Amino acid sequence: MRKTWIVLTSILMFAVTACSGGGGSSEQSADAKDTVTVWTYPVHNKYEEDLKELLADFNKEHPNITVKTEMLTWAEGPKKFDVALNAGNPPDLYFHSVDGSYVDSGLAIQLDDYLTPEIREDYYPGTLELGQIQGKQYGLPIYQYQWGWGGNQRILEEAGVDWQKIQQEGWTWGEFLEIAPKLMGTAPDGSPQYAFVTEGQTMEIMELLSRNYNMPDVLNAEGEFQWNDDRILETLKFLETLRAEGYMPKETAAIAPAKRVEMFYAEQAAIISKAIPYYDVLIKQRNADIDAGTVQGAKVKFVLLPVPHHKDAPQKSTMGGEGYVAFRQKNDKGEQHAKNTFLVMEALSGAKAGNSANELVLPFVRKSQAEYFEGKGLGTPETLEAARIMAEHMEQPVVLSLDSALAAKQKQFKEQVMKPNIQALFTGEKTAEAIAAEFKAKGEEMFK
Repeated sequence: MRKTWIVLTSILMFAVTACSGGGGSSEQSADAKDTVTVWTYPVHNKYEEDLKELLADFNKEHPNITVKTEMLTWAEGPKKFDVALNAGNPPDLYFHSVDGSYVDSGLAIQLDDYLTPEIREDYYPGTLELGQIQGKQYGLPIYQYQWGWGGNQRILEEAGVDWQKIQQEGWTWGEFLEIAPKLMGTAPDGSPQYAFVTEGQTMEIMELLSRNYNMPDVLNAEGEFQWNDDRILETLKFLETLRAEGYMPKETAAIAPAKRVEMFYAEQAAIISKAIPYYDVLIKQRNADIDAGTVQGAKVKFVLLPVPHHKDAPQKSTMGGEGYVAFRQKNDKGEQHAKNTFLVMEALSGAKAGNSANELVLPFVRKSQAEYFEGKGLGTPETLEAARIMAEHMEQPVVLSLDSALAAKQKQFKEQVMKPNIQALFTGEKTAEAIAAEFKAKGEEMFK
């Protein structure tokens, strides 16, 4: 009922605006045929089913608006979108967290005028802001993402690790290094069992670790460069130690995200980086498939863990909002098309869209979502409680506070400076000291 009222209010608001004489004679009428394009990702295993149902509901109320969706891959989608954006022809809606570089393009649509009081009130305090850049609304989040580490419960317990205490109180880099040798061994298939595995292609491990040493990102919220002192050197040395001691694979630079998960399933790694509460659901389904005989392998019990922090810094959790961002094209299709785009955006972000949060075992962002899925939670009590504690230590994404130019430069630094250097660290081609020096020099050059 609440969802229907929100949508009807939005329609009435748009109808009044359209009839107010704001557009010229060439402006598209509210009931004219229109097509809205959506580029998205397999957010969870059932997301394509979600989309079909959400759009079927939408088309009943808006038969004049055709929605064309394209399901991108996580590996190639970001590149495809960047090419489209740079060419001035992005999709109308793109699934992503908001990014200052989108605003810098001049094509991201500012949504503040489209947000009704009812929509604003539906969002929990602090969650609508996850779709803002410097206080201006550019996206509607569907859920709050949450990255941590994940452990194999059996391996942890056999090594004498008190994982419940870690969930409740956190742990330090030093404590992890004390535990790591006990997590080494031989996997069921005879291959090495590593203490830790991370992906070597997207580099989030550096953000997770540096955030846990008083560096919220490459820049802080004031736009000041952070990766230029002993903190970043110690962070790099921690990663260097993991490789040198054999706690993580020597071939880490070549490990893709899917391979990282495969290694965890095969018990070739006791702990996996960039774990999300959704693993609770995936692993339970995999275990059921093993019982049914449709999947071969050993059953795994998943434990959600916070990222360890430096002994001189507080624990910080990497969280933010993901959902849809709206765009105009270089050849602008007009204000009515923008309004139609927002209507689709709201339909893909409302109460029933909360199934993404429910499936991913992530916090809801809207009250209507929580009401719709009350009593239908999929995560185990242990994972839900661990996620709740981690959320208490959330670090607000720095990119939301930066102007578009600084946000674009930070992204450039990560792609052109951080990524190749961390891969060189993983392969042993560069030392932590050499990389820290390059970070400082390049940072001073880029962020004068």
